This record gives sequence, structure tokens and C-alpha cells, in this order.
Amino acid sequence: MTTWLSAGILFTFAAIAVILMRWGNLRCIGVTPVRTFTFIAILFTSGLDVGLIMFPLTEFAGYGDLAASPEYGFTNPLAIEFGFWAFLIWGFYFLTCFYFCVIEPRVKFFEIPVVKFINNVVIIGTCAFTAYLLLTNLPWYMPEVGDGETIVGTFYLIVFLAIAFAVYSSTSLRYVRILSLATTWFFLALIALMWAGAFLSETSSVGEFANTIALLGDYFGNIHQFVLPLNDYHEFYLYWWFAWSIMIGQFTSRFVGGLRTYQVLVAMLVFPSIPIAIWFSVLYYYSANGLDTTGFYNLAMVIVGITFVINSLDSLIRLYTDNLNLTVARFGKVKYFVGNLVALCVLTLLFKLDFLQIQWVGAVVIGLFFSCFGYILWKKFSVVSEIAASPKENTVDFNKIELAN
Repeated sequence: MTTWLSAGILFTFAAIAVILMRWGNLRCIGVTPVRTFTFIAILFTSGLDVGLIMFPLTEFAGYGDLAASPEYGFTNPLAIEFGFWAFLIWGFYFLTCFYFCVIEPRVKFFEIPVVKFINNVVIIGTCAFTAYLLLTNLPWYMPEVGDGETIVGTFYLIVFLAIAFAVYSSTSLRYVRILSLATTWFFLALIALMWAGAFLSETSSVGEFANTIALLGDYFGNIHQFVLPLNDYHEFYLYWWFAWSIMIGQFTSRFVGGLRTYQVLVAMLVFPSIPIAIWFSVLYYYSANGLDTTGFYNLAMVIVGITFVINSLDSLIRLYTDNLNLTVARFGKVKYFVGNLVALCVLTLLFKLDFLQIQWVGAVVIGLFFSCFGYILWKKFSVVSEIAASPKENTVDFNKIELAN
């Protein structure tokens, strides 16, 4: 599967280059545009999940163990973590966001019945994987509930409630802005809280924090190392990003509010990477200096992690229910709520049983990328070549989201 993944990555970056050369100055306007800060908040909170909060503290030690993983020897653990989560990798989201905003309305590849079915299987499966990640990480972050390793009934209840909240919030698109902005502010507050906590420790100083953040410079000096998979674990991450990319592109493309193509790329690469860089630097400082996070800090991370899960699930549920016409308007709020809740809970348990793998989902997405490209070359090349603007029906009206269902 490594060859398939590498081909998908190289195709993705080649496609980005073509888009910038051909449509770099085109104004991108979605069907329900929002202001730039709101767009970035929606992108950030929908495009990330609980792994951003819960993975790093469990991974730094592994990235620093060069005896077990010598392939990480070219840089430091903080740069590795950043490379797995930020900057270059967000180009995947840019490609799909631009495609669904500007090209898909003319091509309609994802309206082909078999493609539409596969696309929605991908979305639903990734929804369940998001909930599964929360479930499997709760024992590490809440060791006082259970033995720190076993998934107990309380953790199942937390995940159930998170799914239920997300299903309910997905009943109206108006909740998206509120939820995204709230999650963004919660995350920034968490960073400030843990940064302040580190400053209160006996080992901290401004200079040491500055030295920690400076370690991120190694990422940019070795950015080429992160393009193709370093090992199986990096491959897992890259497939995971592919799995997310196609649905995040579909969702966020709705909200682009008139930015030029190159501005969308810069916004996607830079703005989410800044809080990620600060957050990872704080966590790495805790890890490197042996500062304790158990108790209050872990609980705060769990709470923010749950808001990320709710936000991501809200976006994805809304997407696949719209695609499949499984809407509140068609079935009513009760049937909509119960049906989605049961489906996602069952699929989450299938990931728990190792019946499903996120790598399979990512591989299918790469197949959709290649299939879409082939379809354009075969049937829609002249149509795509003539694109000079966003669809005429899309206008920059920031009041549209207030009227959306």
C-alpha cells in the first residue's frame, strides 16, 4: 500500500501546482460564504479531531527513541509531531476545497451514483473512526476512571453522549458557526491555561519556552522528508489525512467567502499551523521536562477533545445526510436523530473490533482522486479548461448562513 499512497501524494501536490498556475487569482465563493475568520475556524475545528489533543503526549517518547525508530534521526520529536499534523499536509484539504467549490459544480463527478455511494461510505466510516479515537484514548487521559488501560462503561457513555450531541447539532447548519467558533476559543484557552501552568513550575523560563518553539524550525529545514511516508506509522497518518481530505473539502468549500485561490491555500497552510505549533510546543515542554498533566489538565484536554469530536462529527453527519437525502426535512428530527445515532455507534464498535481500518478508507479516497482525474480527461476536459470564475449562482452574501437550515 506504500506505492499506492506515494502515488496519491505526488498526484496531490502536482494537482495543487496546476491549480495555482491556472486559477491562482480566481475568487473562490461557496454556496453559503462566511467571513474569513469564521471560515478559518470552521476549517480548523472541522479539519481536525481529538487526535490533535490526545496523541502528542503519547507519541513524543516514541519519536525520540532512535534505537527503535532510527528513521526519525534527522530531526527532533516536536518537529516530527508538527510534520504529521500541520502545514504541508493541509494542502490535501486545499485541493479538495478548491475542487468542490469551483470544479465539481461543472463536472458533477460525485453525482454519479456509484461514486456518490463510495463517497458517503468514506464519510460515514471516518465519522465512526473519529469517535473510536476518542474512546480508545480516554483511559490514558482519565486513569482515575478505571485502571488507565481498560475501556470501561463510563468511557462508552462519554462517546455515546458526544455522538448524540453531534447528531443533534447537525440538524441545522446555523449551529456550525457557533460550534466552530466556540471550539476554537476553547482550544486557545486550553493553550493559555497549560502555558500558564508550565510557567508556574520551578523549571520554566521564557528562554526555555523560546528554545522549545525554535525546535519547530527543523521541520521547515527538512520539509521534504515529510512528503513521502517515513515508516508504517507515518503511512497511517497520511492515509488518515487522505480519508479526511475528500469530505473536509466538500464541507469547507461551502463557506469560502471570496478569497483568491492562492489566499485559500495560504489560509489553509498557515493559519491552522500557528495554534498547532504553539500547542505542540507547550505539550513538548511538559513532556521534555517531566511536568505532570494528570488530574485537572488531563480533564481540560478531554473536554476540549470532546468539543473537537462533536464539531467534526457535526460537519460530517451534515455532509453525508445531505448527500444521501437523509435530512430532517424528509424524516423528521426524531427519526433523523435515532437513525444516525445508532448507525455511528455501531460503526464505532466495528473499529473497536478491528473490523475496519482507516488505511482502507484512505486508499479508497486516493482511488477517487485518480478516477475523478480520469473522468475529467475523458469527458470534461474542455469544460474544466474554460473555467474562469466560481459558479455564477454563488455570491458573497454573508447572510446566507443565517437563512440556511
